[in-house]
Amino acid sequence: MLLADEITSALDVSIQGSVLNLLLELQRDLGITVLFISHNLAVVRQVCDSVAVMRHGEIVEAGPVRQVLETPSEQYTRELVDAVPRLGVPIF
Repeated sequence: MLLADEITSALDVSIQGSVLNLLLELQRDLGITVLFISHNLAVVRQVCDSVAVMRHGEIVEAGPVRQVLETPSEQYTRELVDAVPRLGVPIF
């Protein structure tokens, strides 16, 4: 198991992509499990199969990434997803 805690948070976007591609290759080639910790939901969507959303150290929602991020059942998860800026949508 590899613990990856915010491994791309301070990286340039192009370097971030390289690191994530390498991580996906390692997962595929070695069959390792990666516990990927991130606040970046776009990156989570790209590299994770499952996600757990935490609030104050407690898991409030967990499941397949697509299900949790596209149809969250918990209010806190909905607020997190809604906080992500989207093109063409005013931020205020």
